[in-house]
Amino acid sequence: MATKALFEKLVRENANMLIAYIRSIARNDASADDVFQDTMLTAWRRLDDYDEGRPFGFRLRGIAARILLAHHRKVARGFSLCDEQTLDYLSQRFEALHRQSGDTFDEKLDALRDCVDKLPERYRHPIKLRYEEDLRGDRLAQRLGLADETVKKRLQRARARLLDCISRKMAAVEA
Repeated sequence: MATKALFEKLVRENANMLIAYIRSIARNDASADDVFQDTMLTAWRRLDDYDEGRPFGFRLRGIAARILLAHHRKVARGFSLCDEQTLDYLSQRFEALHRQSGDTFDEKLDALRDCVDKLPERYRHPIKLRYEEDLRGDRLAQRLGLADETVKKRLQRARARLLDCISRKMAAVEA
């Protein structure tokens, strides 16, 4: 039988990844917070059903997916791309991230931030505007004073550099 202490430990280890998963679907903070709270309550209530041999993050994302689908049926305008295929895809991506080296989601995010900081300015600035300020398309190109295609190429090259940097960091951790 699982205990409160175990639940608290599992939540600490998986909360940030769960929040990222939920926020990748929910359009606003209030909806994301509601889904997160409902997920935690459900996980707590069903803690005795938890098989400690299985990943808790996967369980939390499964609970969150069911809650997201239920919320989507009630208030469709608060969510984007909320269907079972999208949720399955996101869950697979988060599971792959979870299997990568690094003890916690925060450590993996730190590695990503470090890689972003090491990008040359011509790539770092578009990445930050795109992902931190959520600028897209014409607005992003206008803000940078560049043509759309130039921005697309810079983002593509920046992502490739980030993938390479993170892959090297993960390989160094495994060695």
